Amino acid sequence: MTYSIIGAGKVGTALVRHFAHAGIQVSIANTRGSASLTALAKELGPTVTPANLQDALAADTVIFAIPFRAHADVAAALRDWKGKIVIDAMNAYGIAPEELRGMASTEVLAAALPGARVVKAFNQLPAALLASTPAQNEGRRVVFLAADDAEASASVAHLATQFGFAPIQLGKIAEGGRLLALNGPLLLQNLIKLV
Repeated sequence: MTYSIIGAGKVGTALVRHFAHAGIQVSIANTRGSASLTALAKELGPTVTPANLQDALAADTVIFAIPFRAHADVAAALRDWKGKIVIDAMNAYGIAPEELRGMASTEVLAAALPGARVVKAFNQLPAALLASTPAQNEGRRVVFLAADDAEASASVAHLATQFGFAPIQLGKIAEGGRLLALNGPLLLQNLIKLV
């Protein structure tokens, strides 16, 4: 399994640090080009590779950690999304409900990526909490997941476990994904699962 992160803002940087800490190879790309990520990769070590967008999109699992409206440009950059796991770590801040056409933002993303196996994950925590160690008070910080593909969901749950989180699957995107959407009841919830 190969991994990439599209976006090097607070969420993308938090996630790339978890990859590095877990010793898992990952590439990271942004709109400013791979040279802008060299210092971050040097700081985090040999498991982190700065990449251009096309190289990052070659990964088996692609994490979207970009402003929501930017997903359309990334979607258009790859002709065939079939079989790829896409982790939606975005939130639809500032997006009018009419723009989502009555769908959860993850459903909008999935519609833009025909054939991709989309999993909503890593979005419910504020970036500073997402970046911090998942171990807390004799437990592990919870991350919620929602997906229509059980195998993809299990793969992302395994990744979250490797990072040290306690993944909780919420079912399908149209159901569980709405709990994680903007103004959803699980957004910004910092829960700890005791071990």
